[in-house]
Amino acid sequence: MADPADPTLPTIADVRTAAGRIAGHAVKTPLLASPALDERTGGRILLKCENLQRTGSFKFRGAYNAIAAMSHAARARGVVAVSSGNHGQGVAEAARLFGVHATVVMPADAPAIKRRRTEAAGGQVVVYDRARQNREAVAVRYIGEHGGTLVHPFEDANVIAGQGTAGLEIVADCETLEVVPDVVVIPCGGGGLSAGIGLAVRSAWGEAEIVLVEPEGFDDYGRSLRQGEIVANKAAAGSLCDALLVPWPGRASFAISRAVGVEAVTVSDSQALAAVAYALNELKLVVEPSGAVALAALLTGRIDARGRTVAAVLSGGNVDAGLLRRALADD
Repeated sequence: MADPADPTLPTIADVRTAAGRIAGHAVKTPLLASPALDERTGGRILLKCENLQRTGSFKFRGAYNAIAAMSHAARARGVVAVSSGNHGQGVAEAARLFGVHATVVMPADAPAIKRRRTEAAGGQVVVYDRARQNREAVAVRYIGEHGGTLVHPFEDANVIAGQGTAGLEIVADCETLEVVPDVVVIPCGGGGLSAGIGLAVRSAWGEAEIVLVEPEGFDDYGRSLRQGEIVANKAAAGSLCDALLVPWPGRASFAISRAVGVEAVTVSDSQALAAVAYALNELKLVVEPSGAVALAALLTGRIDARGRTVAAVLSGGNVDAGLLRRALADD
């Protein structure tokens, strides 16, 4: 495991630098409260709505910061991303703003809306079989043949720092409200978002719990935390929470997460879908299953909010119409 003091890992100073880079480009998303949700959970819930971020997820933050931090020569070679869709959209949009070419290695079973929007932003999509191919290997082969600079979704220090800007905003908004959360709840795939927010949260609140939420059957982060070393998922596909499906935790994000002190819980696909329906019906927010897992953990009691203040991240809203209809039909 990487040393938490490794100078190649991002720090809170890097997160603050990222906030300056993305200012005026990323959306400062709201931290919303809902009396209905408070009554349902018995706590005070504050929702960080990254589903309202540019490109529909928090991923634009890290993508823009990473490309902004590159040298002109690196940007000129074009950028390459591996993504189930949200990171790809963020990279494609950030690359468009910088006037550079973006290629996104994306699974063939990615939601159609994510592929369409990646291409609409000018990104070139290279598909692969999630169950049979390693996306990093596909990307390395592409870069070897065509060139480009890799913008990894959770191993790139500038990406992690960029995602952490959402945490700085949570801290600032809570200070305005004069509240200190007892718990901060974050959806987790490779861990870039949770690591970045973890840096921001721990710099402000030493005692707040930080809880990551994963899909059932893809709890590589939770198992890795319990074993003290990185372990892999057995399956590469098989959950509706497509944006959270990775082979194993990122090395950099895992080192940071262990250093700041996090826990992890899981929710089922059906619970994530129920949270999608709740978000639309009760909160009037469109959230994808991956983006709704923190809300699902609160609605199901996997995280006990009774008598506590909780900041929870809704990490994305890029849901296909068919899946949204399914969530509403199951409600």
